[in-house]
Amino acid sequence: MYKTILVPIDLAEIELTQKVVPHINSLSKMDDPHIHFLAVLYPMLAYYEFGLSQPDRLLPSDDERVQIALAELKKVTKLFDIPEDRIHCSVEIGAPRDRILNLAEEISADLLVVGSRRPNITTYLLGTTASSVVRYARTSVLVVR
Repeated sequence: MYKTILVPIDLAEIELTQKVVPHINSLSKMDDPHIHFLAVLYPMLAYYEFGLSQPDRLLPSDDERVQIALAELKKVTKLFDIPEDRIHCSVEIGAPRDRILNLAEEISADLLVVGSRRPNITTYLLGTTASSVVRYARTSVLVVR
């Protein structure tokens, strides 16, 4: 049914990942799909622009942050019961919706599986990223709540 599944992971929200685990484990048993895990980081420039860090106290570079996040993402994939040859991990920098949708097209994803958090009326009862992905995706999206 699904050959390529994209699963965006918010490394700061482990609860969302835990909600997704049983769904991905079930889907991985059907047709042995390749599961692509993606973590998206905001550019460091965004932290400086919003005053979240002072220039005299520099944070790690984007390259360093990608390496740290990739190591963390690989740890997170251990929560899933998927053969290692079917797991693909990547970390990208940019706006989450854009990076998720771009990678979905690049890998020809059959399905996106996203977790949703803290919904409110302004996001039509989905989290901001989940809502945006659902709205603009060109493929099926499974939203896990």
